[in-house]
Amino acid sequence: MFSKISKGIDTFSTKQGEYTSMLILPLLGVVIYEVFMRYGFNSPTSWGFEATTFLYGCHYMFGVTYTDVKKGHVQVDIFTALAPKKVQAVISSLCTTILFLPVMTCMTIWSAKFAYSSVIGLERNPTSWAPPIYPFKVLMAVCFLFLLLQGVSNLIKDLQVVFNKEER
Repeated sequence: MFSKISKGIDTFSTKQGEYTSMLILPLLGVVIYEVFMRYGFNSPTSWGFEATTFLYGCHYMFGVTYTDVKKGHVQVDIFTALAPKKVQAVISSLCTTILFLPVMTCMTIWSAKFAYSSVIGLERNPTSWAPPIYPFKVLMAVCFLFLLLQGVSNLIKDLQVVFNKEER
């Protein structure tokens, strides 16, 4: 049962990463447009820089979970690289339980509260363009939730190795 949950989370994380990687296309479009307007017509836009910041921020936040499911984050494994798989899984599960899950739980809760107050106030960016920023704060909270779920999946896989249920 736990294996199915872990595989479901991994599949979801992979698919959301693949789909949201396409955010690079509108980001590229905005950057090209801004460069063209700035250097071709000497008429930069008032919204280009902010739009690229928001698009890149979304691309980054969605990409964090995808990178985790693909084991792409930097890991310092100098002490565990030569250890048996079971020892590696014990250390990983302890680190996930003691460090990762509490921090990501807090980040998810706090970012959700942050997003809630932003939505209630219909928060806008205090610039001349003044775009609404509450949707981006909601996405930030959602992405922290996705990363928390991926941490649960990683813990399940580590515990399966520890208890000889399945190889990672």
